[in-house]
Amino acid sequence: MTSGWRYRVAAFGGAAALIVGAVALANQPIVETFFHRLPILGQLPFARAQGLEFVFEAGLTVLVVLGALIPLYKPQPRRILDTWLLVGKRTTVALFALATIGYFDYTYRLPRATLVISGAILLVVLPLWFVTIRSRPIDGGAGRTIIIGDDPAEIDRVLDAVEMAVYGYVSPSSSYTVDEPTSNMKATATDGSGIAARVPAETLDCLGGLSRLDDILVEYDIDTAVFAFSETDREEFFGALATCHEYGVEAKIHREKADTVLVEDDPGSELVDIAVEPWDWQDRAVKRIFDIGFAGFGLLVASPLLLLIAVAIKLDSPGPIFYSQQRTAEFGGTFDVYKFRSMVPESEDVEPGTSEDRVTRVGWFLRKTHLDELPQLWSILVGDMSVVGPRAVWTDEEYLLEEDVDAWRQRWFVRPGLTGLAQINGASSEDPRQKLRYDIEYIQQQSFWFDLKIVIRQIWQVLGDVARTITGRK
Repeated sequence: MTSGWRYRVAAFGGAAALIVGAVALANQPIVETFFHRLPILGQLPFARAQGLEFVFEAGLTVLVVLGALIPLYKPQPRRILDTWLLVGKRTTVALFALATIGYFDYTYRLPRATLVISGAILLVVLPLWFVTIRSRPIDGGAGRTIIIGDDPAEIDRVLDAVEMAVYGYVSPSSSYTVDEPTSNMKATATDGSGIAARVPAETLDCLGGLSRLDDILVEYDIDTAVFAFSETDREEFFGALATCHEYGVEAKIHREKADTVLVEDDPGSELVDIAVEPWDWQDRAVKRIFDIGFAGFGLLVASPLLLLIAVAIKLDSPGPIFYSQQRTAEFGGTFDVYKFRSMVPESEDVEPGTSEDRVTRVGWFLRKTHLDELPQLWSILVGDMSVVGPRAVWTDEEYLLEEDVDAWRQRWFVRPGLTGLAQINGASSEDPRQKLRYDIEYIQQQSFWFDLKIVIRQIWQVLGDVARTITGRK
């Protein structure tokens, strides 16, 4: 793996220099002469930029293109074709953005001829640059390896299964580790190259705590990290996983832990690849912006309806308007979810499927039309939930579902949602295995556009349920 900071400097600085060079080349007289000889394109007006005008055009192009290339600044190992296609796609998006900006009438917009010429240059030189500096994937071996975990027994089991040399281990602060690197950074047994050979966990070097994981991955040029946590449903596990993905480090785990972690099945190995890739911060930001916009708009538009429902609940039966229930959150945490009360008081937390006779008249209508879910928009707004994700489960019910399905905790990899792939396909906790299959499928395929399609389908289903309830049709 290319050293992290060096790669980032080369990727960012080199791309910026190439962009400025492309705009400068597009403004040369010899290029203008050649451009006017082209059929159709040669008819575009050519406005050569100089001085401040050139600075503005070059600055605008640098800003837009560098912004589109943000995912490429992470030192992730990619093959030549994958790198070329990704850079080409991102550059094309930037060129479309520049073309859109060009339709606004301001003094120093990027001329169309300049955009065409510089765009053609960038579609060649930028992929070539990122291919040149890319971090190459290692074939036929995992290269430089460390173990990340907090369980000595699990570390020993990983050492028994690992087939490559191990530098050392990284662990949260505990009686088994220290916060800072040990003075003896090399193990007692080496293969002559300074890389520690496989040794028992007691003599394996501690390279530092999880707070130093970024520095360790770069300092030791690590290619593979094998996870050895006692529990995988913890912030430390997911934080370390996100760091590994950020630096292009392959993450593996022992097969015995596969029931709590999504993995790529490899029948021939005891160590398997962790199949969950944490979202980039850009993707998380887009999803969070969508959540805030959806929840805020929903609460604003539905505010008269919320007031009407509150009055109807109070008139229908004595008791509170809302009821709260503790649900399982991302990474196995908990949060309180709020819904409109649809049952007589003190009967909301009974076992699912055993309480239909306690549903109030207003509650029956609210459940049929899904209006009892509206207060959860507040949970989305404050960040406890997302619009789309695995349905949050009542914490007392969670233990029962885990007994039925060993891999149930795999749902905890993402924030729970108001709706999800399981909900639009009619899967519920009454069939936990089917629900889990849909939830895992969503986790592996999640994207903004996938979320949008799920939301549209859910809204369509809700409108249908409302219409059938009002008209009395089944």
